[in-house]
Amino acid sequence: MTQTRLIELIAPSGYAPDSDVATRGIAALEQLGYTVGNRDVTSRRFLRFAGTDAERVAEINALARRDHPLPDVVLAMRGGYGAVHLLDQLDYKALHDRLCGERVAIVGHSDFTALQLALLSQSHVTTFAGPMLLADFGAETLSEFTVSQFQSVLQSGSHVVQWAGDGASGDIDVSGTLWGGNLAMVCSLIGTRYLPQIDGGVLFVEDVNEPPYRVERMLYQLHQSGVLARQRALVMGDFSQYRLTDYDNGYDMATMVESMRRVIGIPIVTGMPFGHCPDKLTLPVGGQAKLSTSGAQVTLTLTGYPYIAG
Repeated sequence: MTQTRLIELIAPSGYAPDSDVATRGIAALEQLGYTVGNRDVTSRRFLRFAGTDAERVAEINALARRDHPLPDVVLAMRGGYGAVHLLDQLDYKALHDRLCGERVAIVGHSDFTALQLALLSQSHVTTFAGPMLLADFGAETLSEFTVSQFQSVLQSGSHVVQWAGDGASGDIDVSGTLWGGNLAMVCSLIGTRYLPQIDGGVLFVEDVNEPPYRVERMLYQLHQSGVLARQRALVMGDFSQYRLTDYDNGYDMATMVESMRRVIGIPIVTGMPFGHCPDKLTLPVGGQAKLSTSGAQVTLTLTGYPYIAG
């Protein structure tokens, strides 16, 4: 960082179970040159949530107030559960009026996906699927990849990333609005006004603790509801910490993906480093993406998102 930037913490979902992790996360952000505000959220608890619904929704709606200075980054403390409680209480018009056109990066993933998609659909606000305070910046070993991606995306209006996929979709070259996040949260919004109605998009998904057949069930829900048919590509991020059983009888994640390729009619690109994993990209939810593959090589070019340089 070339100058001090302000990060404001928010906690729209679960509480911090370990104060030492929160302290370590704040220290890591300070080492990166950020000033960290709203630290009290790390000790706030109500039942299984990081505060009452009123407290959690107020800190998001506060971003719409003209007397509330906008930070450079709004960073979710953690995921878990609870964001869905807030969706009906957000002041979407005021958030649109205040945030659109501003260089403020709102960052998180997991349960935070629900808020990101609601902000995109109702306020036309682009946010970032990326690292959070506890699991990422508070990790015992901070991922250099995650930090470099976070810093690079937020300080430039365009960004290119590459990774190795399985190469099974052939060579593709598509462009569109990038959107998605946690697969379970995306599916939970089907049939609500909070799921963005995006045509010609690039949809990315990830999840944790979900075995292949349950991932497939959610992908079928997206397929049978017509969401996938309107996209140019589906990008699979990290699907980890699941357990196969004898009953799966060889139906692993790769087999499931091949099965879905025969069903959905759009390319499926695998291997994106994003999700509940130490090394993760920072991705603009509502930004623009150019996705191309050559054999197993995948290139993703990101543009059209707010950044904090300058």
